[in-house]
Amino acid sequence: MRAVVFVNGDIADYGAVTRWLRDDDYRIAADGGARHMEALGLSPDVIVGDLDSIDDVLLARLQEEGAAVERHPVAKDATDLELAIARAVKDGAKEVLLIGALGGRLDQTLANLLILARQDDSVPLVVAEGDQLARVLRGPQLLTLTGPVGGYVSAVALSEEATGITYRGLEYPLENATLRLGSTRGVSNTLASSPAQISVETGILLVIQQYP
Repeated sequence: MRAVVFVNGDIADYGAVTRWLRDDDYRIAADGGARHMEALGLSPDVIVGDLDSIDDVLLARLQEEGAAVERHPVAKDATDLELAIARAVKDGAKEVLLIGALGGRLDQTLANLLILARQDDSVPLVVAEGDQLARVLRGPQLLTLTGPVGGYVSAVALSEEATGITYRGLEYPLENATLRLGSTRGVSNTLASSPAQISVETGILLVIQQYP
């Protein structure tokens, strides 16, 4: 099962969101993320959070339509998104796609993106933003990239360093390279053939791919 968590960030183009959705997704609204689902004509299976961002009228209607509610106190040690991810894993998700996780407040945007780097998550997390997907590799791991040739691919180290990085099928090759935290060397490559591959031996690597 794949869970899709709608987060209360910014979504500039709802039409671009639909490309990532499936009819059989398990849908979770992280508090105010329910507004994005309403805009898309979708209903959540469950709403998770302290419920300080969701409109009361919308919340009541979604409950009447059958959405479960997992309410948490406002004073808590985890964000609504973290709680929604935990609920997805608890309910059996094998992958979690985050939509609306970026934009708006800078602190929440950075925190949401860095959730991908958490070492204790056994379920893959993916962030969708417009025509882009962000995923994390934890070495040793290999990622196969598919999609239209010409789209950009960027790799950024999220650990102090990521070693043994090798590209196959990208315009600018790397062979057993090291990227360090803060380096821009892996930014703005291009998918030259599909499928392509990125592998890393150690460390944490954020990979962002455009799907034009």
